[in-house]
Amino acid sequence: MEDLINYLLKFGQLNKNQCALILAKAQHRQINKGDFFSEAGKVARDIGYVTQGVFRICYYNKAGDSFTRYFVYENRFVADTISFIDELPSAEYIEAVTDCKLLVFSKKDFMELATTIPGWSDIFSKITSYVLENKMRASSNMLVQNAQTRYLHFLAHYPGLANRIPQLMLASYLALQQHRLAASENH
Repeated sequence: MEDLINYLLKFGQLNKNQCALILAKAQHRQINKGDFFSEAGKVARDIGYVTQGVFRICYYNKAGDSFTRYFVYENRFVADTISFIDELPSAEYIEAVTDCKLLVFSKKDFMELATTIPGWSDIFSKITSYVLENKMRASSNMLVQNAQTRYLHFLAHYPGLANRIPQLMLASYLALQQHRLAASENH
């Protein structure tokens, strides 16, 4: 739980009473590998802080093929924020790639924190901006890099993550064919 508070403090100020209130609202949850934290077509009811494990945000085409947009792992928030905030059906799935543990806030508790803690909304605006900026940078790099450079960039920026996720999911994220990924690993 200390990791959650330290993460929040990177984006704003909180006093001890506010930290205690946040921790009191956080509920422990475990999600097994292959299960979903949120699903397309359903409204996201929770926002989670990952304490252990890896999630992927993905979608499926009509043929049932999955496409990985990005991964979320320890010491980061995971949620479909548009669905969560605006109460709209999600367009994506958040799937546990490994067994995962989270600290979860319900919509009710999250909104209660927003009305009780001055600056709570600002903290989450800063977190959202930070995450969005990183996603945009990664997406821009993916568009101009060749397959090998994308793979090497992933290994450099996410050390150890490639060993925790199935090759097929990594290949989907990097827009590679799986056999090309295996060939890259051998060089």
